[in-house]
Amino acid sequence: MTTKIILDCDPGHDDALAMMLALTNPEIELLAVTTSAGNQTPEKTLNNAMRLLTLMHHQEIPVAGGNRTPLLKPLETAGNVHGKSGLDGADLPDPDFAVQPLTAIELIAQTLRESTTPVTLVVTGPMTNIALFLRVYPELKTKIAQIVYMGGAMGLGNWTPSVEFNIYVDPEAAKIVMNAGIPLVMAPLNVTHKAQILKSEIAEIGQIDNPVAHAFADLLNFFERYHEAPKWGFKGAPLHDPCTITWLIHPEWFKTERMNVDVETAGELTRGETVCDYYELTGKPKNTEVLLDIDRAAFIQLIKDSLKTFG
Repeated sequence: MTTKIILDCDPGHDDALAMMLALTNPEIELLAVTTSAGNQTPEKTLNNAMRLLTLMHHQEIPVAGGNRTPLLKPLETAGNVHGKSGLDGADLPDPDFAVQPLTAIELIAQTLRESTTPVTLVVTGPMTNIALFLRVYPELKTKIAQIVYMGGAMGLGNWTPSVEFNIYVDPEAAKIVMNAGIPLVMAPLNVTHKAQILKSEIAEIGQIDNPVAHAFADLLNFFERYHEAPKWGFKGAPLHDPCTITWLIHPEWFKTERMNVDVETAGELTRGETVCDYYELTGKPKNTEVLLDIDRAAFIQLIKDSLKTFG
């Protein structure tokens, strides 16, 4: 049975891979793409989503741009990771189709209303759009099957000492989403830092003989360079966002734990930290399936096999 999804993203190199996996695997039906400000400014992330769909010849997917700023704080982007465009490294085509004349939350509402079955929201950027959607269209909450998101960490962060970037950009939005009573699946840094692609594997992707694979090899080569800094201790580049789609296709490749997860929004040192109640110390309900380990080899093979499907 296929899983219907809306992908809310801020492309971003790893968002691009998540989108690719959603488009190429028959287990997933991608109904719409919405974009948020995060890895780059809102104009750039929206344009990047359009460029990716043009590259992969999926112009039939409706796309809408969303939040221009987080709910409360000024926007901070990750240009040092993703480059000036947000997708530096590859020569991507200009979009050859139009953005929907709707906001992101309007497109989400329209898509949910038109679906006869509940839809999974996959969130690979900050959660601003989803928080706004839940505030504006609370009556449609029952049409959401679950929210699968890349964000947060149990322990070490990648933007401040204990805070992951997507949650850091808009902690208030994340707190709204995590406390909305919707089933949650979280791909934190604990699992995504294990989902590394090695230089040799990027080179193998470059050998796949189609333009899409070549573009992704170029994107990954750029993305990998940031992660060569010795402080990270990586052997390659962590592929954060595609862990969400991979979990939907092959949940058996992951080790998970159910626990309560909430977001710190007031801490002087920890604003944006995801507080994961691993030992059941709070008595709060277990609202989240937290991904903690992955079959890395199978994950990388899925990416390669998916890229081979492009002519």
